[in-house]
This record gives sequence, C-alpha cells and structure tokens, in this order.
Amino acid sequence: MNKLSINEDILGWLSEKENPSVRYLTLLQLLKKTSTSEEVIEAKDLIMTHGVVPQILQKQNPGGYWVSLEDFYIRTKYSGTVWTLILLAELYANGNDKRIRDACEVVLRYSQEPASGGFAYKASNTDKGGDHDCILPCLTGNMVFSLIRLGLLKDSRVQDGIDWITKYLRFDDGDGDAPSGWPYDRLEKCWGKHTCYIGVVRCIKALAEIPDRYRSEIQNETTKRSVRYILDHRVYKKSHDACTVANDRWISLGFPLMWDIDVLEVLDILLKLGKKAEQMQDAIDLILSKKNDEGKWLLERTFNGRMQIRIEKKNEPSKWITFRALSVLQRYYDK
Repeated sequence: MNKLSINEDILGWLSEKENPSVRYLTLLQLLKKTSTSEEVIEAKDLIMTHGVVPQILQKQNPGGYWVSLEDFYIRTKYSGTVWTLILLAELYANGNDKRIRDACEVVLRYSQEPASGGFAYKASNTDKGGDHDCILPCLTGNMVFSLIRLGLLKDSRVQDGIDWITKYLRFDDGDGDAPSGWPYDRLEKCWGKHTCYIGVVRCIKALAEIPDRYRSEIQNETTKRSVRYILDHRVYKKSHDACTVANDRWISLGFPLMWDIDVLEVLDILLKLGKKAEQMQDAIDLILSKKNDEGKWLLERTFNGRMQIRIEKKNEPSKWITFRALSVLQRYYDK
C-alpha cells in the first residue's frame, strides 16, 4: 500500500496547463494515467505549443544552434546548443520536431569525437567532430541522456556514446593510484584517485534512460557498479565519512541542473532503476524536511539569467521540485 498521501490541491496545482511538462508528468506518474489516454496525449502535445519550449525554439538560429555554431559549451554557458539541448530533453520536448533534430545533429557533428564516441567541450580544429583531448564524462553522460530522451537511442552515434561510457567510466574511491592513459591523463578532477561523483551520476542517468529490454549485459553491469558507487556515498555524503555531506550544493534543490546534481535527482535515478536501499534513507529524510507548510518544495538554486529562458523563480514554490519530490517519495514508499 502506498504510504504517501498527496494533497488534492497540490495535484491540481501541478496539473495546471501553465507548465505543460509538469502537467504531463503529473498525469502520467502521480495520477497514474496511461500514456495512451487522451488527457496525457493532449498534455504532451501542449509541451510544444505552450510554455517555455516554444519560446526556446523561437530563439534558435536557422542552422539548428543557439548563440554560436561552434562555440556550443564554454563561452555560451548555459545558453549554447549543448546546454539548451539538455534543457529541452529535461522538459520532454518532442524529439521528432525538425528544429530539435537539427540541434541534435549540431551536437553530434561538433561535440562528439567519432573515433571514441565521447563528447567534447570544444570542436576539433580538423573539422572532425569533438576534440580528442577535451572529452568529459559528465558532458558525455548529459549528451547521451539528452539524445536518448529525444528519440535517438538507435542512432549508431548514440550507441557509440553509450559504449564510451561502458568502456571508460571508472569508480575509484580514493584508495588506489590514479588511472593513467587516455582519457584520464588530462582530467584530474574527473579521473583522479577519486572519480568525479558528478560524472558517475551523469553517466548512470544516461544508462537509466535506456529501456530495460534494450540494455545490454555490459550496460547493466556498468549501471550496477554505478549504483553501488552511489550507495557507498549514501547518495550525497562522503564514502569514508557517512556523517559528512560531500558537497553543500547537492543538498540545495534545483532545476535544471545542467552539469551539476542534487540529492533529489540522484534519488530519482536510483528509483527509476528500481533500486531501494537503506543507504537512501538519509536522502529521503532530507527531502521530507524541505517540504513547506503548504506541501510544496522551493526552487533553491537556478541558472536563471544565463539560460535561453527562465525556469520558475528562486526561493519560491517550484512545480518542478515539488513534482520530482512527490514522485521520488511515492515510488520509495510504494510497497
């Protein structure tokens, strides 16, 4: 029996058409409507015609990019093509829309290195995709996640990105020597004696987006190792000191998170993979403690002012955070 009781007023608030993405997810996940129901189909279609998605697409250049064609990551943070594609995926935009497919092609052409399948923060000087020495695990995870959610799972280039994750992702926990060789040599923050926790989360988020029936044995194994790594950190703590928060940012809830993470997103990923464990309880208790007297959660951090569009208001009740919190709690307490 479900132990979580959700106030009808909160469900009504989340179901308002003002935020069609949250409405769609609320109908589907909290109210348990079927994906084929007329109400859910209408809500999904509304994402492309109302709210922030059409406003974002109106700002797209004819070549399928935002701001700059080749400067898609660094100097255009968080308004460039890479960041905007992440946002569109998070908003459940329709990947069949030509404008979004064009943006996917820009990222695949300029950011992905064809030889390895990884995604780089700058294009190669030889006009052959992403720079070999600038591939990042967090960016690769973000791009693979976004491209899968936008409908490109079966694209061979996306499959190459998935293969990069299963081949190169590490789970070092500060106990041994730092890895050596490419791609580890240049990225101490990513691949030092303690693997970047954010990188692991971003990559497992990508693998979690693959439907179970399509996930290969090696993909499942990488997913299991990622889950163990996260649980060793009790979602947001230091693995060798379970009483200490690893990073204060991670207990501040935000949407979208772009390259970063928070405790709520990590819980969401674990539960999407069907994982429930005692090591998650501290994080669950933290989420419960952040609910206000109205039964809502606040947007505690944001990239507003730097993205193509503003998403809600900082320190005010957030439909995105409230939906995500209720979805996590519902699944965690569902017997």
